[in-house]
Amino acid sequence: MKYKTIIAAVLMLTAVTFGAARPALAVKCPPHSERNPGDTEAEISGINSVAQCNLPVEQKGEGLLDRVSAVINIVLGMVGIIAVVVIIIGGISFIMSQGDPGKVMKARNTILYGVVGIVVALSAFLIVNFVLDSLFSSKTTSTPSSSSSSSSQEK
Repeated sequence: MKYKTIIAAVLMLTAVTFGAARPALAVKCPPHSERNPGDTEAEISGINSVAQCNLPVEQKGEGLLDRVSAVINIVLGMVGIIAVVVIIIGGISFIMSQGDPGKVMKARNTILYGVVGIVVALSAFLIVNFVLDSLFSSKTTSTPSSSSSSSSQEK
């Protein structure tokens, strides 16, 4: 009986604690913050805390680079799916070969080609995304003069 009371109390406390917590639908950002450039405090929807008031607003427009990257990623994803299907077909044919050396060798080669396809697809995905992010990122990099001046001040 004592354990039932303790369990009931813990369940009720848990329900009250987690049931009362509601996420904020909008946050009041201070004036002159990144998301509120005005002079008065304003409620901004889509953010969860005041810390996000100074994060830059995300741009919704897609450029040509974003579309090309999306198409390449879709094609590479489809290549990966096809490679997985080839591996599954190779596994089924390996099981169905019934010990025939010719069929076993053909099934092993099918599985090997599927694995090579997955490796090629993943490598291409990583290389394409790395190159596109490296070449077309809008991040600023430090200039050589600023890095050399900071190293000369440390000496």
